[in-house]
Amino acid sequence: MSHGWTGRRGPLVAECVVLGLLLAVDLGWAVRAGVPTGLPSTLAFNLAPGQSTAVAVLALLRRRFPNRVLLLGCVVAALSLIGTAALLITASLGQPVPVELDLTELMALALLIGSASRRLAPIPAGIVVGAGAVAMIAQALLRYGLGGLPAVPAAVLWGGAVAVGLVLRDADSRRRSALTEVRTGERLILARELHDLVAHHVTGVVVLAQAGRRVAPERDEVFGEIEQAGAEALAAMRRLVGMLRTDGDLGASPSGLLDAVQQAVPPEATLTVQDGLDVLAVTPEAATTVHRVIMESVTNAHRHAPQAREIDVDVHVDGDWLVVEVVNDGVRSGPSCDRGYGLVGMTERVDALGGSLLAGAAPGQRWRVSARLPLGRTV
Repeated sequence: MSHGWTGRRGPLVAECVVLGLLLAVDLGWAVRAGVPTGLPSTLAFNLAPGQSTAVAVLALLRRRFPNRVLLLGCVVAALSLIGTAALLITASLGQPVPVELDLTELMALALLIGSASRRLAPIPAGIVVGAGAVAMIAQALLRYGLGGLPAVPAAVLWGGAVAVGLVLRDADSRRRSALTEVRTGERLILARELHDLVAHHVTGVVVLAQAGRRVAPERDEVFGEIEQAGAEALAAMRRLVGMLRTDGDLGASPSGLLDAVQQAVPPEATLTVQDGLDVLAVTPEAATTVHRVIMESVTNAHRHAPQAREIDVDVHVDGDWLVVEVVNDGVRSGPSCDRGYGLVGMTERVDALGGSLLAGAAPGQRWRVSARLPLGRTV
């Protein structure tokens, strides 16, 4: 969806702007300082703008190639150290180069250090963080000719990059844990609901076995074994489901599709259903999924848009698909690209039935949740 892409593109645009401004400052400072005399110093001076541009591009490429952060970080650190060495060599030859700011290089190193701290395993992250520290401190101590004073802000920048990366790493870990917990909880609910479906069919097998014992007494032993196996299976399922149940479980499951829809829609919402929905044959898991999608969507509307005045629920058949749409108004600001945990649970259910679920902004400061379930699998 477009808002998701916008959310991912925003930080990239901000980084491009910041790096572009710093590069302009570096170039302006270099022009003001003037071109040095002597071939070695001239070469070192002229290589600096190209190097700053290169490290800025490499820092931005980490978003396109997140698995190459280790390589990109080491390359940028190496380029920085090469630049520092070139300045020292020219100075030792008696041809010093005018002081250059190299702010772009520092920011590129900080971005890669932060990204490594956030995304890489401990050892690769330590390599990038260590190499970046050496490059930044060497630049601050050896390029500016001001003693150790520039090393202080460089160290602060390095520490800030590491700290931000670790904070984001912890946030990512917490979100992954939360998503895993949501998916696990949803699957536990599905496992409990599976009892109703399987128990229905196993009970039918037991009843048929009992009838077979009466109709064909000569097969009493065979039918008796079938009946006993079915009874044991039912008892095992009841024990397992009893272990999975919690105090917060809902009571009885919906008896049909229309019942599932009506139970989930609160009085303040507007419900529109297609004629014949009450006789549409769907499996219990499909009816339960529709119930949960509507209930979770309405709950999200109350939570994230408390000022909403309209909540519209529409259930209809579109060709071979059963479509459930929940639309609410009162969305004041553009939604985040970060998907809520409720959407994760709904998507887990819908995907299990071979359907799809979309959620996103709609015209008029509205939010739409649309689920499509294949009727071919629910008849």
